[in-house]
Amino acid sequence: MTQIKAGSSFKENLQKLPSIEGLQRIELSDKTGAVVATIENAPGKQGSLAVYQYLKHCFGTLDAQAARHGLEIFAEHTADARNRPGAHPNVDMLIAVAEGGEPLDIGLIANKG
Repeated sequence: MTQIKAGSSFKENLQKLPSIEGLQRIELSDKTGAVVATIENAPGKQGSLAVYQYLKHCFGTLDAQAARHGLEIFAEHTADARNRPGAHPNVDMLIAVAEGGEPLDIGLIANKG
């Protein structure tokens, strides 16, 4: 998948990402395979779900390069997350990985049926 050129608005960036239709959740796992976080396909989480799905398609894993690109996509939410740690946990995770944290596997879990 080709990387998008992130703009200054998260809403505009989201419009450039593939649909999350059929995706139930994303599971982020550490190198031992332990699930360290989940992002459900639910209101208030769908933007994050779209970003992480896109990062999986572009990079395969959540490493520092993928995390930095994800932070560009989150645009104004990245600055807010840096000013208010904990307010945007899915952005906080990207910040941690971009700043040298352990890379994570991005598991895409499809809807059953």
